[in-house]
Amino acid sequence: MSLQDLRLKIKKKEAQLAVIGLGYVGLPVACEFAKAGFLVIGIEKRADRVEMINSGVSPIEGDEPGLQELLAEVTATRRLKATTDYRMLSNCDVILIDVETPVDGNNIPRYNALKSALEDLGPVLKDQALVIIESTISPGTIEKVALPILTQTSGKELNRDFYLGNCPERVMPGKLLQNLNQISRVLGGMNPETASVMADLYRNVVRADLDLADCITAELVKTTENAYRDVQIAFANEVAMICEAVGADVWRVRELVNKSPYRNMHLPGAGVGGHCIPKDPWLLVNSVKDMGLSLKIIPAARQINNSMPLHVIELLENALQTSGSRLSNSCILVLGYAYLENSDDVRNSPSEVLVNGLREKGAKVVIHDPYVREYQDDLFEAAKGCDAVIVMVKHNEYLHLDLDQLRSIMRTPILIDGRNLFTPEQAISHQFQYRGIGQGNHHSA
Repeated sequence: MSLQDLRLKIKKKEAQLAVIGLGYVGLPVACEFAKAGFLVIGIEKRADRVEMINSGVSPIEGDEPGLQELLAEVTATRRLKATTDYRMLSNCDVILIDVETPVDGNNIPRYNALKSALEDLGPVLKDQALVIIESTISPGTIEKVALPILTQTSGKELNRDFYLGNCPERVMPGKLLQNLNQISRVLGGMNPETASVMADLYRNVVRADLDLADCITAELVKTTENAYRDVQIAFANEVAMICEAVGADVWRVRELVNKSPYRNMHLPGAGVGGHCIPKDPWLLVNSVKDMGLSLKIIPAARQINNSMPLHVIELLENALQTSGSRLSNSCILVLGYAYLENSDDVRNSPSEVLVNGLREKGAKVVIHDPYVREYQDDLFEAAKGCDAVIVMVKHNEYLHLDLDQLRSIMRTPILIDGRNLFTPEQAISHQFQYRGIGQGNHHSA
């Protein structure tokens, strides 16, 4: 089967698809292609998740509009079936890979999951199949990592016996289906014909632009766009700290800056988390680590954003000192443990850094998060006797928090706002001592 034959099978929806990795990216991808009319096999290493998915139950517990209903639909119609068995992929024409690609403690990419998926796929890879890596990877990874593994384990030759491409995902928790449908994609192929066939495939689920490119360009686009966001957030955080030092309000400053044309100052906050921004800049940096380039802005931005949970602790210590208390003798309530509002995703959560820092300083920490199963206890029960509450995530449940009730059960009414959930005036009117990211005047009740 040539690429043109594969193109025809895709257009007729006769091509059988596989998705390796049924997490935050792979599960909605598998569901959308199944909804579009393809037969889809999903590979998931955890048997308990396979059982849930085949029962039509989403293992993703955050607020994901439409995902649970779509999963129930495509499993009921048998368009999607999950398994742990790679042998089920032997008849698949297109294989999408959606596994985690983290960095280690030294910010070096660790592709254990990706390598394992490729090694398991190679021996069962169908002749003339198309393999597409959707995971975010360092520029050069397709050629230096993926291609050698697939060639060796399959015994096949690129562009003769199989085809290879890269289409980086662009989704975020809370908007998985919306992002998948409505955000443009870059289709990197190891040759132009492969990228063109990839476009025929993705037109079934993406209603935005599909831009054809080579693999190195696709890899660069994804890592660059998240490094850009990281740098912009770091800039906003530095401005926030300047505002604190000189007695200004960063939120008013940001509002007025963004009234000027071509300005888009990002949101400052208590830290950057998730599966993309904390690691993708390092994937970009890693691509040139042996080429003698001295990169400064991207590493500096990572350092600034990583430090923001510790800056929140500094704000807390200042407020406690004003109240005549010490952190080592205090009980602190942390609101939000996921990295993103209305999500259960705790990967690289700034709250984890905050909590560890508080405990290292001798504080007792109580955590509440309506989306993270282990922290779903009653909020007001958790707040009883606490000396301060720290807002780390802007969950919807916290938007209309009864501050009077909260203050009445706390030992010391201190509110540290890492996400601009409350205005200083709101906190003061409810008799809280207040500190917030980018709020220069230390507002007290």
